[in-house]
Amino acid sequence: MSTDAQLRDDIVEIGRRLWLRGFVASNDGNISVRIADDRVLMTPTAVSKGFMAPDMMVITDMDGTLVSGAPGRKPSSEIKMHLVAYRERPDVRAVVHAHPPLATGFAVAGIPLDRAVLAEVVTTLGSIPIAEYATPSTQELPDAVRPYVKVHDGLLLANHGALALGADLFGAYYKMETIEHFARISLVARQLGRENLLSREEVDRLQGLRGRYGISSPAPICVDETPGTTAPGGDASCQVIYAPSAPGDRLVPDTSVAQGAGASPVGTDGEIRLTYAQLTALVDDAVKQVTEGLGLKR
Repeated sequence: MSTDAQLRDDIVEIGRRLWLRGFVASNDGNISVRIADDRVLMTPTAVSKGFMAPDMMVITDMDGTLVSGAPGRKPSSEIKMHLVAYRERPDVRAVVHAHPPLATGFAVAGIPLDRAVLAEVVTTLGSIPIAEYATPSTQELPDAVRPYVKVHDGLLLANHGALALGADLFGAYYKMETIEHFARISLVARQLGRENLLSREEVDRLQGLRGRYGISSPAPICVDETPGTTAPGGDASCQVIYAPSAPGDRLVPDTSVAQGAGASPVGTDGEIRLTYAQLTALVDDAVKQVTEGLGLKR
């Protein structure tokens, strides 16, 4: 077991990493660790996570009541979101909440990170759903995340940020890194116009690797072949991932994310869709033809 002093140092270090990576700004974010059945050590309110000191941390009970802390220090106003994770998941010993820009962008756009894209994410986090929007610092927030923390170690918060759960502080922090890394790769793939998805059959193989490599997961993976059909609140028994069935294939090309490479340039409404490079080339060619026709020099 880590000592109180070590846990305080770990929270300071994780806060510094969150701030350096741009996962938080100003006084955003909060970090907590369960130090006993009825005690939680966490970051105080109104403090930049990049400039904390060990003695700033506070200790609360499982109702969020302050037990000890330096004069004037109070627990984060979002402590209830942390406490609901501890109540619903006895295996969770640490919680990290941050606002990583790309993952939060997906949350704002209402796009869950639940497509079978990266093998590492499938085997570790499964899917990363979006909890419905709730006003921060109110009881609405823990109520919104409750159904998701039961089966997920990572999730997005609609128009708010991301939440990561772990068996220890660094375990939770690394999952936050994974969420943002996955969001970055997904965004790049969508900007390029397509994603090659893992097939349902490959997802089943990857799920089998969880036990082989000792990867702990709060719930099994269940595959949905129709994206965007998961009901609000999610399936409380499994981690829903979108992966099309393709017997004999490991990867399935999917151009639906951006009408990009491989897709028809003409939409169903008759609109011609061009990339910036294609539009620039057309304009240059038109200017060239006009200037040459008038005998002008460019």
